[in-house]
Amino acid sequence: MDGNDPHIHVESKVVHGHAAVRNMIASTFGLAGDLPSLVTTGCGKRVPYAMTSPRPSHVTCLACREHAHLEHLRFAEGVERLSRLPGSGISTAEAKLAADRHRDIARRFSDTES
Repeated sequence: MDGNDPHIHVESKVVHGHAAVRNMIASTFGLAGDLPSLVTTGCGKRVPYAMTSPRPSHVTCLACREHAHLEHLRFAEGVERLSRLPGSGISTAEAKLAADRHRDIARRFSDTES
């Protein structure tokens, strides 16, 4: 960890970030676990959790922006693939909505002006 790194990063698991999981568990069971103090980022650094964001407009590390862009595209493809499996719990229409949302997020990460 470099204490002089001024950039805002994304977690390496940007689509399945700790905060989202924590919020889901808290709303489901009324339990709230502690967030990690350090996380691995999309660019491979370990930084304080406070120096990360899932929002494209906040991320200033270009390598992390590229990582998040690719992760959201992969997730969109995976959701669409899942919806085509027999017995899938997600409909094609629901999958398209989710995939479109993640493709939009991916586009915003690739836009360096956001």
